[in-house]
Amino acid sequence: MGGEGGYGFYPSLSGGGAGSGAKVMRWDYTGQFQGNGVTDTGIYFTVIDFISHPNAPLTDANFTAYDGSNPRVRLAATGQQTSYAAGDDGAVQKGVAWGSAPGATRFGDNKDGSVTDTVTGLVWLKDATCLPVGTWAAAITEANGLASGACGLTDGSKAGDWRLPNLNELESLVDVSAAHPAVTAGNLFEHMTGGVYWSSTSYFGGVAGSGSAFAIRMDDGRYINDGTLNIKSASNGVWAVRGAGGGAAQLAATGYYDEPGQVAGDDGSIEAGVGLTYARWIDNGNGTVTDTVTGLHWLKQADCIDTDWADAVAAVQALGNGQCGLTDGSKAGDWRMPNRNEMESLEDRMVNNVADFMNATYVWKSDAAPYRSPIFTNFVGNEYYWTSTTDAAKVSEAWTVFSCDFGVYDFAKANAGYSLAVR
Repeated sequence: MGGEGGYGFYPSLSGGGAGSGAKVMRWDYTGQFQGNGVTDTGIYFTVIDFISHPNAPLTDANFTAYDGSNPRVRLAATGQQTSYAAGDDGAVQKGVAWGSAPGATRFGDNKDGSVTDTVTGLVWLKDATCLPVGTWAAAITEANGLASGACGLTDGSKAGDWRLPNLNELESLVDVSAAHPAVTAGNLFEHMTGGVYWSSTSYFGGVAGSGSAFAIRMDDGRYINDGTLNIKSASNGVWAVRGAGGGAAQLAATGYYDEPGQVAGDDGSIEAGVGLTYARWIDNGNGTVTDTVTGLHWLKQADCIDTDWADAVAAVQALGNGQCGLTDGSKAGDWRMPNRNEMESLEDRMVNNVADFMNATYVWKSDAAPYRSPIFTNFVGNEYYWTSTTDAAKVSEAWTVFSCDFGVYDFAKANAGYSLAVR
């Protein structure tokens, strides 16, 4: 499950940077690996491969190793300021603080029809409704065709500079402390609505099918998965973005990769964001798992805490050595319930059922020798996993991540739900 010697790896070249030729490929290895004995369909394993492009020789090809102490991504804070329970998101406020960005102001008006987010480094179209609502494919075309002279832009941009944001980029705009809409930038964004906006990230297989894409309702920040508004033939809002990041926090790539039927300019063809390592996860042998992308340490036993939100926050705070399979020497207060950004960071959008992927044991078909052990123990399928982040639109509810599609949905705090723990 972990990389060689407990490391995850990412390709690197002496030249570095985009276009250098180093690329992480994904291949369907269902012909070589047998899954958990129940199914043998559609897990795309990551394979590190070096691709030589014209005028980009693979000079000094190598790998950079990550063990969690040198993560590729620093997550931003969610924006929640109010605490609703001791140890929740508002009390802990983990992540890169928005005020720590250059100039201590998150969004800056570029005075050319665009707005820069200093937390992520991304540049957004100032007019949030200039591009017409449309189908998913039309949204990609509209965003890709945007250029200076349209939508109030005087930035010198040309067609191809702008794109439809991937799911992580669109999610980064959500301010969980706000509602109606859940985006706060003073008066910088024009005509901001609480409508549903497309991301460029498709659903890979799974229950939603390849004819669906992820979309977010900006009224409160909820992901849309209702079978109508997220099918690609639906009409949703279009908001354009450009840039490659470089802010105080980094956005990871979604993991989505090429597959048949993709559209030029979609997430799979652009792969914006910091690439995911392989092997990503390190089992520390003490009831914890390290994510080499974010450096976060997670409780391996994913079904140990199952209760209402307030009790779950308290149970995670009280967690320590000897509980839930932990032999790590941790004590009460070392662990916390993950906030919305932390829980979402576990995603890989090239997986059609995250719970199944986390639970699966893979062996070589040739001799049944183990290839990959389960990442978590008993990651429960078809269940909501709590985050420590309260829904500002309805404070009796908290944000949860559904264990299969890893969408973000509001859920009454009085309900029972599962919780991972992180530190």
